[in-house]
Amino acid sequence: MDVTVASTTCWEPPTAAYVHVPFCRHRCGYCNFSVVAGRDDLAEAFLRSLQWELSQLGEARDIETLFIGGGTPTHLPPEWLERMLTLVGQWLRLPQDGEFSVEANPRDIDRERLDVLRAHGVNRISLGVQSFDQRKLQVLQRDHDEAVARDAVTLAAEAIGNVSIDLIFAAPEETPIGWQQDLDIACGLPITHLSTYALTYEKGTQFWTRRFKSDLRSADEATELEMYHRARRTAAAAGLPQYEISSFASRPNRCKHNIHYWLGRGWYGFGPGAAGFVDGRRRTNHRSPTTYIRRSLAGRSPVQEEDAITRQQWAFERAAFGVRMMDGVDLAAIARDTGVAIATVRKQEIEDCRRWGLVELRQDRLILTEKGIAMADTVSAALL
Repeated sequence: MDVTVASTTCWEPPTAAYVHVPFCRHRCGYCNFSVVAGRDDLAEAFLRSLQWELSQLGEARDIETLFIGGGTPTHLPPEWLERMLTLVGQWLRLPQDGEFSVEANPRDIDRERLDVLRAHGVNRISLGVQSFDQRKLQVLQRDHDEAVARDAVTLAAEAIGNVSIDLIFAAPEETPIGWQQDLDIACGLPITHLSTYALTYEKGTQFWTRRFKSDLRSADEATELEMYHRARRTAAAAGLPQYEISSFASRPNRCKHNIHYWLGRGWYGFGPGAAGFVDGRRRTNHRSPTTYIRRSLAGRSPVQEEDAITRQQWAFERAAFGVRMMDGVDLAAIARDTGVAIATVRKQEIEDCRRWGLVELRQDRLILTEKGIAMADTVSAALL
């Protein structure tokens, strides 16, 4: 059976970029990212490594969104932050209306750093608040308290204007009432975007080991689901409607960079552990910051893994990630861009999800139902 249609496009040049800055004050017990704590002595070598990797572009590239994450980019002292942003700006150019996001730790937010960010065109800041509750913050091993978090949001809103915060729910011993208090505080602050995530226990993390030893107990499924729906209701009531499984904002303040990923568009990735998707190839740099530095300074590629993505894989991934948006995924656009007719290739899987009441097919758009929103992982897995 022919399951392809004519594709009208080749691989388009990336129009987004991610830069990973690995430095942190300390590693939280649940963190599985590429980070180093207590190694600020590596900052100079990291910047030289990043400069080398960026120079492999050959020439400056025009992009639409830029996201600098980590780690904690704002852990860098202001003068180092200035150097890093200057370097990145030499190779990655944003238009006047481009989205420039930087992740930040509440404890690092001060007027000097915010002035540096603003001077370099940063127009969106993402704060890793995670909670305002002192006991929960201690469980999560965060290094700030409610007052610091509140002040950070207020200062960032005054300086940058567009402030997103991350919150974690389903922490050990957390109750729905406690989570509601976090949500109420967050929605009472001058934020434009909210992201909420259930605590996960990734293999290799301290929390994974502690749960294995029964030192930590994860929330049961019913409690986690109740907390999730509380987030949806509270955010919507505060003028932050849900637009993706974990994301809440009014349409003008949706994260354009993340939407870029969910739509399956190409992006550049720089820094340790960073992934990129360029010319149909997915490349992931070595996770170890020291290995990344060593390879780059020796003039060797820091890429650890590289795979060619077929158009069918691309189509499946676009469907699986795109369906997690509340607007749904445009199957006709996927067919037009990839030459793969998802409605045909995944006909049985889509029918199963419809029969279970998880999705609706409205013309060419596949959309999660209310029931499907709570089972988005199941739907995504069926489409992959």
